[in-house]
Amino acid sequence: MFLKISVIAFFLFIGAIGKSAQIGFHTWLPDAMEGPTPVSALLHAATMVTAGVFLIIRCSIIFEYCEFILFLLIIFGGTTALFAGIIAIFSYDIKKIIAYSTCSQLGYMFFSCGLSNYSLAFFHLWNHAFFKALLFLSAGSVIHAFFDEQDIRKFGRLRDVLPFTYFCFIVGSLSIIGFPFLTGFYSKELILEFSYSRYIVTSNFIYILGLLSAMCTVIYSVRLIFFCFFVFTWTKKFSHYLLFF
Repeated sequence: MFLKISVIAFFLFIGAIGKSAQIGFHTWLPDAMEGPTPVSALLHAATMVTAGVFLIIRCSIIFEYCEFILFLLIIFGGTTALFAGIIAIFSYDIKKIIAYSTCSQLGYMFFSCGLSNYSLAFFHLWNHAFFKALLFLSAGSVIHAFFDEQDIRKFGRLRDVLPFTYFCFIVGSLSIIGFPFLTGFYSKELILEFSYSRYIVTSNFIYILGLLSAMCTVIYSVRLIFFCFFVFTWTKKFSHYLLFF
């Protein structure tokens, strides 16, 4: 009986990490960004990419019988959170930056499930849907203003031209960073606190990965706002040095 449950949990795990673009199964994510931005907002905020996490949450009773699968959830979630955050830092496509940001946030949800805190993972999933939809729709406004251009190196000084989009982008970015009193703060910080408070071997390791991922989130969010809304195009060759490039 235990063997059957382990096999079921393993295949559910494979399906979840493939659906939610975890490390090793993330290669389809850039291709999914070719569609219209409102479609990307819907897919990344509430439907396709988040289905893997929702599957694990709904099948939590099965995963609780398989400690090894929970360990794999922790490892895959933590490494994906950091890996996707690093990719977002070095990307120049505005939609791909936000897409890999989604991948990174899903890593938080995965290792929260691996720590058996499914309610907190669902809380972050719920909050993530709102600020990620806001970021994608704001990015769509910027892309439309530049006639379907997505390279952030060709943007600049948009806060004077698109003030409402600038405001929405600031709110969404602060939320995903985890700024106090915004939605991301209440779920993301709780996940990190819970990982630090668990007395298991992988807990401190995953806490460090979570902190490094949070640092990556700050870097690519500030970089995106800086390139799109503050810097003139001709000064961007100097701005690379300011942002470690």
